[in-house]
Amino acid sequence: MTPADLSLTVLRAVRRAVDDGALRVDVPSRAKVERARPGGVGEYASSIALSLARPAGRSALDVAGILEERLRDVPGLRAVEITGPGFLNFTLQRDVDADLVRGILAAGTSYGHGAALAGTVVRFAAAAEPRAVLVVEALVRLLRSQGADAEAGADGGERLHVYPGASGGHATDAVRWAFLRAAPHDRPLDPGPLLVPHERNPLFRVQYAYSRTRRLLVNARQLGFTPEPGRLGEPGQPGQCVEPGRPGPPEHPDHASPLLRLLREHPLALLSAARHRAPDRVARQLEAVADALLAFQHTVLPLGDEKPSAAHRSRLALAEAAGTVLAGGLSVLGISAPDRI
Repeated sequence: MTPADLSLTVLRAVRRAVDDGALRVDVPSRAKVERARPGGVGEYASSIALSLARPAGRSALDVAGILEERLRDVPGLRAVEITGPGFLNFTLQRDVDADLVRGILAAGTSYGHGAALAGTVVRFAAAAEPRAVLVVEALVRLLRSQGADAEAGADGGERLHVYPGASGGHATDAVRWAFLRAAPHDRPLDPGPLLVPHERNPLFRVQYAYSRTRRLLVNARQLGFTPEPGRLGEPGQPGQCVEPGRPGPPEHPDHASPLLRLLREHPLALLSAARHRAPDRVARQLEAVADALLAFQHTVLPLGDEKPSAAHRSRLALAEAAGTVLAGGLSVLGISAPDRI
């Protein structure tokens, strides 16, 4: 978060306080934010509460308290404190988005795996019906990814109640998706439409989204840059104009935020799917990640004569991280992640 970002954040807090009736003032056009002075608290400070106190008819400390309440849970702020007659002091978080991307790339396709179910022993009875076999296989992988001791084909093991689904032989990706995307107790999907490469085909969208990340990495190398986690761009600002009448790529958080949120939630999605014996939850999570990635991908590469920037490297790293999550999730379901479609 830059000082400019912080200034906009403070102004949004003022606007929220005005909108909900906590303050009766005109929202200023800007909020001055400065580096904290030696001996001060935090990294940055703002005197906006002092300037709003008289028009609000309240003390600066009251105004500062109202704004502090609306700044407590803002992403990027680690702490907001009030000092002196009503100064707001800010301590920034590290770049949490970049840390998330670094963590995913470091973990690889094991991102989201953990030990929450360590010590849990799950034994499934042998299954003969085609769909039940695939569901049990996926559940064993899913449970093991969360630290459980899981095994299929055990005498006296747990029997799943699975709505049957006919299979014509080899379990293709389409058959696996058809059997696993629906909840085990629901009728499975028809595999036929899943063989058609179309945007209405959810399996195609997931696999295509993964393949796009591989292509973006190739294209970026051709343009002379590689992925590097970092800042994705100035929040809420339009892209630079690279040609007359042609805007640059939209900036974070408008396109990146949904993708970042889903990647952050992915470990919980895997754990929830394991606990509830619901591989369909993994499939739905992958669909959501794929759709968010496909909406974001257009911001990754430079447009026209635009030169690759640090923001482009960061966006490329985010796209690579999303592809890593897709590949890992597909692997849990026993489905391929092709580099090219």
